[in-house]
Amino acid sequence: MTNEVLVRPAVTADMAAVQAIYAHHVRHGLASFEDDPPSLDEVIRRWRDVVDRDLPYVVAEQGGEILGYAYAGPYRTRPAYRYTLENSVYVREGLQQRGVGRAAMRVVLSECAARGYRQMIAVIGDSANEGSIRLHERLGFARVGLLTAVGFKFGRWVDSVLMQRSLGEGEKSPPLR
Repeated sequence: MTNEVLVRPAVTADMAAVQAIYAHHVRHGLASFEDDPPSLDEVIRRWRDVVDRDLPYVVAEQGGEILGYAYAGPYRTRPAYRYTLENSVYVREGLQQRGVGRAAMRVVLSECAARGYRQMIAVIGDSANEGSIRLHERLGFARVGLLTAVGFKFGRWVDSVLMQRSLGEGEKSPPLR
């Protein structure tokens, strides 16, 4: 297996690997507030929803194996939020802190900025999720809020950490479109 991590647009054939990665995080982690992993059909539906909006959904692979993925979706549906997106990034268990998530997120951030979006929000499950918080900090996100005990999973209350990063010119000028 080559050491180079390749980041590319996700395709339908990648969704089984994406579903497996996400299912592990749903079953064993607090990054997602879902209780049950979505089916492969539901993961495909969600992926299509992202790409049909002309938003980036990428996979990071090494030697043909999917190691992680990242994408951006609408932050909120009201019109005033149309230049703000929310990101998601997940890495296969045991491969965290090897640059996989960072490589995928760099592509997502770059593509979102190129499309004229101005802000990226990260809603990180669990205030103890230091890996995700550090990843976002390294990518230029700042902590902007903490929602205390907004989720209940695995028999305990779970926080959400809010992080934000400007894209392109951010708030320094009106949007291009």
